[in-house]
Amino acid sequence: MNLDKDFWNNRYAGNQIGWDLGAPSTPLKEFVDTLEDKSIRILIPGCGNAYEAEYLHQQGFENVFVIDIAPLALEGFKKRVPEFPADHLILGDFFEHEAEYDLILEQTFFCALDPKLRSDYAKKMHDLLAPNGKLAGVMFCFELTEQGPPFGGSATEYEGYFGELFEIKSMQPCLNSIKPRLGNELWVELLKN
Repeated sequence: MNLDKDFWNNRYAGNQIGWDLGAPSTPLKEFVDTLEDKSIRILIPGCGNAYEAEYLHQQGFENVFVIDIAPLALEGFKKRVPEFPADHLILGDFFEHEAEYDLILEQTFFCALDPKLRSDYAKKMHDLLAPNGKLAGVMFCFELTEQGPPFGGSATEYEGYFGELFEIKSMQPCLNSIKPRLGNELWVELLKN
């Protein structure tokens, strides 16, 4: 299976977006509610319908950027949140993106990538973060299968990708997941070394 732009665009065109909650995920919303500095540069990769970006924008965060490879995802977000700065909507490949962020939020992006890209993901996150930058969000915690997306994984596997590049501040079961995902999500906070 080729998880390219056409694959994801077709998923949005056919409304085959079962991962989409229609709102920010509870763990990310509650994390955002703890952030005080509204000027930090935030990236949400593989943003999809970007409910977390919408929430951040509503809370007054000024430097929120989203990136997705699927044009229909960004078009839908732009229609839903027309006041979001157009130049903060990035259509492109995350792995080719060049910028610097204080915080990157993870929500269903990592699990949607071909598992062969996980080491590249960890390195790219490290490259995109400013000194003392943080990667925070939710990763699935269920057996890695050949079928996906989503592709699962475990804390032990994730530590192998991130352990040398980041200080692992948190990698533990989410206690505030939505009911259907309870027991299948890890809350992750990684500080750039």
